[in-house]
Parts: sequence; structure tokens; C-alpha cells
Amino acid sequence: MNFTRYIDLYCERTAPGFWNEPINALSNAAFLVAALLALRVYARRGRHDVPDLILILLAAAIGVGSFLFHTFATGWSELADVVPIWSFVAFFVLVTIYRLTGESPWPTARIAMIVLGSIGVVFWFTSGDVATDDASGPGYLNGSLQYLPALLALMIFSGVTLVHRHPARYLVTGAAITFLLSLIFRTIDLMTCAATGIGTHFMWHILNGVMVGLLLHALLWYLPARRAG
Repeated sequence: MNFTRYIDLYCERTAPGFWNEPINALSNAAFLVAALLALRVYARRGRHDVPDLILILLAAAIGVGSFLFHTFATGWSELADVVPIWSFVAFFVLVTIYRLTGESPWPTARIAMIVLGSIGVVFWFTSGDVATDDASGPGYLNGSLQYLPALLALMIFSGVTLVHRHPARYLVTGAAITFLLSLIFRTIDLMTCAATGIGTHFMWHILNGVMVGLLLHALLWYLPARRAG
């Protein structure tokens, strides 16, 4: 991977330069807002569960990493973008399964292997790589296929909470719907470029910030740890 190569994937970017995507860059504040609101809930709860705090910090890291990518637009900043995203997804899945199974290690390990293995298979066929090795463009569906595993995992999670009438079902279902909408905006960014001039990628950031906030609140309110970490 060339860490210094210039990457031009989105409508708003028209040339190399630090501030060539101001709207895409600033819209990442949505992740910081989601993290701050979740941190307030975490602090008011009066208990300190380490996994919850890690997820809140990862949510903030998504915003920072994406900001770096949409300002520097280089190979290294792309990694700063995708690593926090997939770290949040993987860790959230693990923590959620652990708590839904009553914090039982072996059932968690079995279910996690099945879920993450299934996501990995889907990811292999839809993306093959979270990074963009071809600087000529984002590829099929504007590169959105790489997020199909995350969408499927969230839809499955939503279905499980609805079937079992879990108290978190409305927040989780809302998060799944929000993520689907955000994925649509990410996909049509270049298609709408001529009409909008700036594209729609900034809506991907804003809606994903909402989605992450809903998931964090679902975890903090309705899936707390049985004991402090």
C-alpha cells in the first residue's frame, strides 16, 4: 500500500489539498456528538464498564479518522478512516453477544465465531479489501459493497431484538434503518454530483453518527454489564 498516494473518491473533492472537502470533513462532527452524548450517559450511570468506554472512544475515533481522510485524502489517512470503523463494528458485535448470552464466555465464543465468520465470507465476496488500492476510482456502487456485512449484522441484531421483544429493539431497529439510508447516500454520491455540486457523502457521515449514537444508547441503557469492568 502506498501511504502517500492521492485518493479522489468523492464528488466534493476536485483536487489535492487539505481543505478540498470541507463539508465531508466537518460532517464527521456527528460522530463526536454521538460519543459525547453517550459519555454523558456513561458518566451519569455511576459505574465504569471498560468495554462501554472503549466503544465510546472508538465512536469518537471514527469521526477523527474520517476527518483525516477527507482532509488529507492519502493512503495513510484512509487507514485512519477504516480501522476505527471496523474496530467499532467487531467490538460492538462481541460485547453485544457477550451480554445477550448472560456474559457466558463459551456461548459468546461460539456465536461470535459464527457471526464474524459469516460476515467475513460476505465481506470476502463483496469487497476483498477495506482499502482502495486502485486510485482511479471507488469501483462498483461507489465502494459501498464493503459495508454490506455490517448492514447484514445490524439487520440480524435488529431481528433478534424484535423477535424477543427486547427493550432495546426500537433503538436497534432505528439504527438499522438509519444505516441503510446512510448507505444509500454514500452510494449515490457521484451520481448526484452534477446536480448538487457537493454530492451526498456528508449525509453518510451524519446518519452514521446517528446510527452509532443509537447503538451506544441501546448498549448503555438496555444491555449493561452485570458487573463493573
